[in-house]
Amino acid sequence: MRHILQDRVLNREILRLSVPSILANLTVPLVGMVDTALAGHLVDADGGGSAAFIGGISVGAMLLNLLYWNFFFLRTGTGGLTAQAYGRSDWRECAGIFVRGLGLALFVSVLILLLQSPFARLGMLIVGDATPRVCELALRYFYIRIWAVPATVGLMVFRGWFVGMQDSVSSMWTDLIVNIVNIAASVLLTFGIAGWSGLGFDGIAAGTLVAQYSGLLYVVLKCFFKYNKVLGSISRSDVAELLRPAAMRPFLRMNGNLMGRSLCFTAIYMGYTIIAASFGDVLLACSSIMMQLLMIFSYFTDGFAYAGEALAGRFIGARDEQMLRRTVRYVFVWSMSIALLFVGFYALVGGPLIRMFTSDGSVVEACSRFLPWLLVMPPLGCAAFTWDGIYLGATASRSLFASMCCAMIGFFGLWFGFVLLSGSRLLEGDILLHVLLAAYFMHLAARTIYLSMRYRKAIAVSPAQR
Repeated sequence: MRHILQDRVLNREILRLSVPSILANLTVPLVGMVDTALAGHLVDADGGGSAAFIGGISVGAMLLNLLYWNFFFLRTGTGGLTAQAYGRSDWRECAGIFVRGLGLALFVSVLILLLQSPFARLGMLIVGDATPRVCELALRYFYIRIWAVPATVGLMVFRGWFVGMQDSVSSMWTDLIVNIVNIAASVLLTFGIAGWSGLGFDGIAAGTLVAQYSGLLYVVLKCFFKYNKVLGSISRSDVAELLRPAAMRPFLRMNGNLMGRSLCFTAIYMGYTIIAASFGDVLLACSSIMMQLLMIFSYFTDGFAYAGEALAGRFIGARDEQMLRRTVRYVFVWSMSIALLFVGFYALVGGPLIRMFTSDGSVVEACSRFLPWLLVMPPLGCAAFTWDGIYLGATASRSLFASMCCAMIGFFGLWFGFVLLSGSRLLEGDILLHVLLAAYFMHLAARTIYLSMRYRKAIAVSPAQR
């Protein structure tokens, strides 16, 4: 009877942490969908279709993600470390982790802004197979959105800290504000209002810029009013001490593996876009839309991954092995239920979803030929994302890095293996995008298999062995 009550309490706690994240995440795919849809309904000056605009958004976003994903450890590392300090009720350490994260975020922001031009030029060399028009639009998008870097990188720290503090509601409101402002500002700045014709394509990037700083303003105010007591335990002299190289070294050492993981992650998604860019404007637009569709289910399962991260870290910090094991079991039950739900969802409404992204008939027709991939991705994707959350809560960064190395090898191995082994007659048409999607499927499989095999040694050990 006691175990049943514990399980009910634990499931309520999982839902308390995951549901706000899921509600916030519902707006995340809408942002990508709105950006792509806005681009998809613009008409080029020469009367051409929207494929170049969609491609410009895809390549421009890839360049920015190439930067941001490298520093995503600021969220993941902050969340796991904070959750464990929360489990120990060590509020001073919670505040110290927050200060270290923001100090590092500030350094990263300045570095990115200083190197924006060389990076953009290097990025365009990498995507040299894209058409000149797509490259031009991608750079316009990049040079507007790059000025959101301080807010974007800073928000990684705030979001991770909120997750570690078991505060999914503040994290939810952060995402809701950023995403809702992003949608509204992008629409208004693109098409205008009350007689103003808007900025056109540039308005899509400008809307994101406005949204990121709106989110930063919110989290600063939230911390001032809600966490003033916790953060107030750190004095100005303490801040200087916490940011000294010797004090930062353990923080950076743990996050080194997470940064390596981010580099592998970036390589995979950059590789996906770069390879797709060589397929021509229509298949590039199609690959972008397919990725947006594939990511919809992840925004649901990520809610349970965040719950797994927060609770795994909390119970490890509290040295409660039994509750840790139960957390892993029940988080997976919820996550895999989401996977099965989305298999049915894609089967029923995959076609209408494509038509929401673009009115370009050639792009719609091309995308419809790749819909079966939406039916096989969710189970592996949900498992991989859920394991990520649990390992992040356990700060098992070495295993996460190794899993992404395996995923990167699987992704590029499958693609280049096909290129080397197939005849030139196969390197054209739909087969190219089918193989690229198969490579993405392979990377999910590698992550899931590796982390499943490492669970007992990396996480399911007694607290005394940690």
